[in-house]
Amino acid sequence: MQDVPREIKRAQAPAKKSGLWDSIQSWDSRLSVTKGLTIVTLLTGFFGGYFQYLNSYEEKVGEQAKADMAAATSTFIEISNAFAEVQMLQESILTDYAEARTAKADAAVMQVDAKAASDLASDYSKARTALRQNGLVFARKAEIYIDWPSDLSRDPAAPRTLDQDPLTDMLLTEYNFDCDAEANLPHFKGAIFDGTDHGPPNEELCTDPTANGPKAYVDLCARQRGSGAVDPLRKVVNINWWSAKHHVLIMHHCFEALRGRPGAAIDMNQSGKQPLPKQQEDYKERLNTQARRIDAYMTLTMAQLERIRVKYRPSGFLCHVPLARDVIGLFSDQCTPIRTAVSERG
Repeated sequence: MQDVPREIKRAQAPAKKSGLWDSIQSWDSRLSVTKGLTIVTLLTGFFGGYFQYLNSYEEKVGEQAKADMAAATSTFIEISNAFAEVQMLQESILTDYAEARTAKADAAVMQVDAKAASDLASDYSKARTALRQNGLVFARKAEIYIDWPSDLSRDPAAPRTLDQDPLTDMLLTEYNFDCDAEANLPHFKGAIFDGTDHGPPNEELCTDPTANGPKAYVDLCARQRGSGAVDPLRKVVNINWWSAKHHVLIMHHCFEALRGRPGAAIDMNQSGKQPLPKQQEDYKERLNTQARRIDAYMTLTMAQLERIRVKYRPSGFLCHVPLARDVIGLFSDQCTPIRTAVSERG
C-alpha cells in the first residue's frame, strides 16, 4: 500500500512547457490597465501605430522621389537646350557665313546665303542674350536640383557654412581660367574632390595638372599680374567635375570668353568684315571644345539622375521590421532616405 502513491505519481503526465503566446496570455490575465487596457491591446496598438507610421513615411518618400526626379529632369533639359541652341547657331553661322563670303557663285546665290546667315545671326543674338541673363541662375539651379538630390550622403539638416563652395564666374575671371587648355577640359577619371582644403598654392600644384596623381578636378590658382607667378596669398580653388553647378559655371564663362575673342565669325558678320581662314579655324576649334563641355555636362547629369533613383530605391523586408529598421539607419540610408530635420540654421 505504501507504493501506490509512487505509482500514481509516475502515471501523471509531465508538465507542458509554456511558449511565447502562452506567456503573453498569462501576462494578459494577470495584468490589466485602467479601462480594461491589456498587454495584448498595448502590443496591437504598438504594431498598428508602427506600420501606420511606416506607410505614411513610404508615401512621403515616394512623393519626394517624384518631385526630385521631375525637378532634376526639367533642369537638365532647360540648361542643355539653352547651351545647345547657342552652340548650334554659332556653328551654323560660322559655316553659312564662310560659304556666303568665299563660294564662287553668282551674286544672286551669294545674296540668298548672306540673307540666311543674317537671319541666323538674329536668332543667335536673342539666344545669346537669354543665356547671358540666365547663365548664373542655371548654375544655382543645377546645384539645387541636380547636385544636392543626387548626393547620397548629404543631410539637409547638417550644419554647414553658406560659402562652402567659393567657385563663381567672377572668380574664374580673376584666376584667369584658360578655357582652351586641355588640362581644363572635363574628365571623370581619377581621384574625386573630397571637399577639403588641399593646402597653400605652389608651382607644382598649380602648373602640373597630374600632380598627386590623376584626379577628376582642377586645382585653380590665382596668379600675379605681369609676372604670372602664383599668388601665395590667395587660396587654391577646386573645379569639381562631379558637380553639375561647376560644369554650368565653366560653360557660361567659356561661352562669354569665346564670344569676346577678336576675329570671332559672329562679330565679324555683324561688322561686315570677312574673317581670315586662320581665325575661322581657331574659332571652329574653340566651338568644338565648347561642344565637349556641353557633352560632359549631359553625361554627368544623366549619371546623377540615376543616383537619385538609387537614393529612393524600394526598401527591403528588414526595413519593415520594428527595431531592425532603426539599427540599419545607424549605418545606412537604405531605409531612411529622408531624414527628420534637427536644426533650421547651419
